[in-house]
Amino acid sequence: MAKNKKISNLPVLSGDVTLSNYLNEIKKFPMLSAEEEYTLATRLRIHGDTDAAHQLVTSHLRLVAKLAMGYKGYGLPITDIMSEGNVGLMQAVQKFDPEKGFRLATYALWWVKAAMQEYILRSWSLVKIGTTAVQKKLFFNLRKAKNQIQAYEDGDLNPENLEKISKQLNVPEKEVVNMNRRLSGADPSLNAKISSDDGSQTEWQDWIEADTPNQEEEYAEKEEDSIRKDLISESLSVLNERELDIVQTRRLSEETTTLEELSEKYDISRERVRQIEVRALEKIKEEIQKLMKDKNIIDI
Repeated sequence: MAKNKKISNLPVLSGDVTLSNYLNEIKKFPMLSAEEEYTLATRLRIHGDTDAAHQLVTSHLRLVAKLAMGYKGYGLPITDIMSEGNVGLMQAVQKFDPEKGFRLATYALWWVKAAMQEYILRSWSLVKIGTTAVQKKLFFNLRKAKNQIQAYEDGDLNPENLEKISKQLNVPEKEVVNMNRRLSGADPSLNAKISSDDGSQTEWQDWIEADTPNQEEEYAEKEEDSIRKDLISESLSVLNERELDIVQTRRLSEETTTLEELSEKYDISRERVRQIEVRALEKIKEEIQKLMKDKNIIDI
């Protein structure tokens, strides 16, 4: 019987291998169908089959590379971020349970992101960060929020944009100001030179991706949307039958039910229906936060 491959036997990101060669190499690994993935994950879970683990990991290396590109603005080698993401991917593969009904990409997405984000947080000695949820949230979402409202001004944000971002991210304006100053001070110029693995130099702007969507980007977006739906679906288990019915008919159905209709159905006042709905939504929010913590999700 042939000796099984080790899960760590992956294409390397150091030495004589350039980033472009690595990206070309990982494209050679085939994507898995749902049936193939289930079979391999079952072999790993029941028999500890490391060859199955290797196939599961290598088939998702492109997803890790795609996610890593989203963190290229933090002044760290993209290859190091990918390597950390690969560690997160291997952890996800080892813990993946195919019987839960999720695809591996959906489950691994948050392990990979968490590994990359923790590495970035550890590496940023300039930004003393990671002690509070607010700081983590700002660190990884401020750039996106600024881009969404086209806040491209140099220096401090103008009052209008500051207020918008503060409300959007639900954090104090003072925290937004402090983090913006730290990130702006450390953000490299688009023309700054970076060294590739082969010794050649390119500019930061060469790493900026085109705005046109590609297959990997659309796939990642679908996976993020899927994980949100899965979190909501899982969180509904904390509701009793009446709470579930009220939330589904009021919030999750295309044709919403009125408070009046529900008050008649359950023979209670409209205000009581509203109170039940509010409390149910609070329970869902608490359960989602618990699930995020269990899955090592920093933010969604």
